Amino acid sequence: MSATWAVSDSWTMTRRELAHWARQPVQVVVGLVFPVMLLLMFGFLVGGGRGIDGEYVEFLVPGMFALTMAFGLEATMTAVTRDLEKGVVDRFRAMPMSSSAVLVGRSVADMIQSAVGLVVLAGVGLLLGWRWHGSAAAALAAFALLLLLRFAMLWIGIHLGMVAGRPELVQAVQILVWPVGFLSNAFATPQSMPGWLGAVVEWNPMSATATAVRDLFGNPAAASASAAPSWAFEHAGLLAVGWPLLLLAVFFPLAVRRFRGLSK
Repeated sequence: MSATWAVSDSWTMTRRELAHWARQPVQVVVGLVFPVMLLLMFGFLVGGGRGIDGEYVEFLVPGMFALTMAFGLEATMTAVTRDLEKGVVDRFRAMPMSSSAVLVGRSVADMIQSAVGLVVLAGVGLLLGWRWHGSAAAALAAFALLLLLRFAMLWIGIHLGMVAGRPELVQAVQILVWPVGFLSNAFATPQSMPGWLGAVVEWNPMSATATAVRDLFGNPAAASASAAPSWAFEHAGLLAVGWPLLLLAVFFPLAVRRFRGLSK
């Protein structure tokens, strides 16, 4: 019966988070539009890309998918710190409900929002000329890898949000998130960069996911067919699974331990 209560409490917390969408539509729209703006900016204003075979938009869109999943960390942190600052989490912990429901509800709602964001971004990509050239199963596998990355970033955000404690401190983390996000192959291939920088970029978890989903979508991923592929490039699918699982193994228990210690 306790498992049933936990599921029921978790769904209640998920509905609470989803209800915020109706009360804060501007915030939701901004969250959906911002990745689209980045896609349009890099696709048309910056545009062109260096060292890409084929249409740049087919290289760019999967990279933007991965980047958007990573940038979702900021929204998670903001929501967690806001609830902490207002004492919402303490009130929930004092109620006769499953202690895991708060974190589960937060994670489910964020994953739903991320899935909606992917659908919107994919729709805009299709309008710009992006296409996938593989099977439907391969496309679903690509989206599954993207959501796996988002799930890992989600728990990093939950943990860092509880560590920060206040929304103002989220800005300090944002200063780090953006350089790490752009230090990936979302917009250009590592082969077009200086050797040392390209090596760093290839081992970025976002780069692994972006390369893996490009391969599943049948989109261009390398500078040229003659370029010598690195181990990270050849095993991008393995890294696209391994990196998120490693991050989850580190930050999921840290987040749970931090949550349990909030009232101590």
